[in-house]
Amino acid sequence: MADEVTQELSVTPDAVAGGTTQVSDEVVEKIAVAAAKSVPGVAELGGDVARFFNAVLDKVGLDQVGDARRGCSAHVTNGAAVVNLVLVIAAGHPVPQVTEAVRIAVTAAVEAYGLRADEINIRVDDVAMGGAPPSV
Repeated sequence: MADEVTQELSVTPDAVAGGTTQVSDEVVEKIAVAAAKSVPGVAELGGDVARFFNAVLDKVGLDQVGDARRGCSAHVTNGAAVVNLVLVIAAGHPVPQVTEAVRIAVTAAVEAYGLRADEINIRVDDVAMGGAPPSV
């Protein structure tokens, strides 16, 4: 037993298997929603119908169903993402400033995952009248 020699195998970059990596549309949607929600002035995501159904789901105890991607659709092709968002802006927040901040946040988030953000399309569907006014 004292004569046994332990050999270590070195792994070189040449030994790494090839292949492709694909990021699904749903993953990009979740990334985009999280980034958009982090922007001050974004009250909610989703159009009137989506928010109505989410309110119903909340009342029956299924409040997490559909929340991760609500108000967002994305399409990924060859490492490039096109993201479509539907926003509800909080009252008192200027739409151009909020939407520009959302574009910046979503672009940074998508690109942090190794994709290219080709388009971030935003539709402002509503304004949320409740809550405290923004601080200046």
